[in-house]
Amino acid sequence: EVQLVESGGALVQPGGSLGLSCAASGFTFSIYTMAWRRQAPGKGLEWVSTIDSGGNTYYAESVKGRFTISRDNAKKSLYLQMNSLKPEDTAMYYCEVTAGGTPRRGQGTQVTVSS
Repeated sequence: EVQLVESGGALVQPGGSLGLSCAASGFTFSIYTMAWRRQAPGKGLEWVSTIDSGGNTYYAESVKGRFTISRDNAKKSLYLQMNSLKPEDTAMYYCEVTAGGTPRRGQGTQVTVSS
């Protein structure tokens, strides 16, 4: 069974930094493309970043230059380093894998950017 557990969310001031983690289990982590998505209050699910099995990374324009996605295949973990955070980054953040044709996400971790 695919399981994804996000952690690291917190309340942070504008301009601050935060690192998110996602622990994966139930599938061969190293061969799958992984992604981060987020959902702000009252809004739809938004793609943030993707890293493929070869380590190639892709970012939404809104986070490019501020966020860094990475993975540790030995630890079956996905990461998102977020710098220069803005109030508009406030959202529930989810890691995602598409396994068996179905996107799977964890329960999410809340990031709130506010002074």
